[in-house]
Amino acid sequence: MTQPRLAPHPLGRKIRLTDAMAAAPAGLPPKPRIAEEIDALGERLEALQAALGADGRRALLIVLQGRDASGKDGTVKRVFGYLNPALTAVTGFKRPTPLELRHDYLWRVHQVVPARGMIGIFNRSHYEDLLAARVHRLVPEAVWRKRYDQINAFERLLADEGIVIRKFFLHISKDEQRKRLAERLDDPTKNWKFELGDLAERARWDDYSRAYEAVLARTSTPHAPWYLVPADKNSARDLLVAQVVVAALEEIGPTYPKPDPKVLALRGKIK
Repeated sequence: MTQPRLAPHPLGRKIRLTDAMAAAPAGLPPKPRIAEEIDALGERLEALQAALGADGRRALLIVLQGRDASGKDGTVKRVFGYLNPALTAVTGFKRPTPLELRHDYLWRVHQVVPARGMIGIFNRSHYEDLLAARVHRLVPEAVWRKRYDQINAFERLLADEGIVIRKFFLHISKDEQRKRLAERLDDPTKNWKFELGDLAERARWDDYSRAYEAVLARTSTPHAPWYLVPADKNSARDLLVAQVVVAALEEIGPTYPKPDPKVLALRGKIK
């Protein structure tokens, strides 16, 4: 069994996010060795996904949250690039459409929850309707405060229906974000990633820190745990996420179904 270096954040434990917590943990191997470990985990992930798809009884939902430039896209590419696209669904949550706003905030989320046999990856998620709603005061406080318990109940439902949930908060320091945003402006291939609103969001750094601290403390449950991932170093971030994902699939323990004896009887008889 894979032993992740990260432990889930305990439910109810209050935390204060600091820049120091974004640094790669001590004891990691050199970068070339990290790359080898990620490749090995990727091969294991590929094999486990194939069994998960054939088994068809469980699903895995990965939630990626983080500030702008925290590396959500990079994590999808590096960690989950080994997956079979036919058994994978990546969903990015943008601003709600007019139709979505006419429904409850979890309506659009429930529609893209992975089916059994699938791995679903949320690049941002239903937590935007708690985080952004709180920071930008999109709804009254009495409304967004209810969403901690509502989301816990929603994730409990999914878990009861056979969906294993792992949630990752990719935590970068304020200085590292500044460097990455500046790189987006300097690199023509990354200009498209920069939005004018990114600077307005950065100005709310402390507000988002408090919002994430509350989310970690109140919604990291045994059935849907949060993992605080130091994300200033991409290779360390990817390794830490990959370990948790592989361990989750190993815990599911998908197996290939036994073939129909009538099918086995056809061995050697196909002309």
